[in-house]
Amino acid sequence: MEFYDVIKTRRSVRSYKKEMIPESVLKRILNAARIAPSGSNRQPWKFIIIKDEKIKRKMVDLCEGQEFVAQAPLLIVACGKNIHYNRGGWMGDYSVIVDVAIAVDHLTLAARNEGIGTCWIGSFDNQGIKEFLGIPEDVNVVALTPLGYPEDPNIFKETKNRKKLEEIIFYDKWEGK
Repeated sequence: MEFYDVIKTRRSVRSYKKEMIPESVLKRILNAARIAPSGSNRQPWKFIIIKDEKIKRKMVDLCEGQEFVAQAPLLIVACGKNIHYNRGGWMGDYSVIVDVAIAVDHLTLAARNEGIGTCWIGSFDNQGIKEFLGIPEDVNVVALTPLGYPEDPNIFKETKNRKKLEEIIFYDKWEGK
């Protein structure tokens, strides 16, 4: 698939077929996350791949009742270890969130390229998930995403609900509000 088509048609999918993702496809998707860039090449991420139905059901409660989290054949929990590196002079401990987010973005785009649906989950109980999945104290959950073939094969369409380019860019300095 052409790269810009992947970007334009990546959508949040909230309804999945039960069909399992072939291991070779999953490995390509995970490898896309693995090779993502990170500040000073720290690669502070770990990914927990959940296949077990009972664990996925419990994750629904830890993701504020979002049922579709358990509907997909796989659920990815993206975690980051804070290595206390003050990137940019103000980001400090937040830089791990940026690094893991870049890796998750690579993962979601690779999934779209493979015809796999994702949905970036940002509403979750970090401490509850850490306790449930045995995540170490110095590691936090940054995002979750289900992975699966969309129930609606026509869901991958370009969204029209985006600001115009002229509304989001400035040249040389900040202008206006």
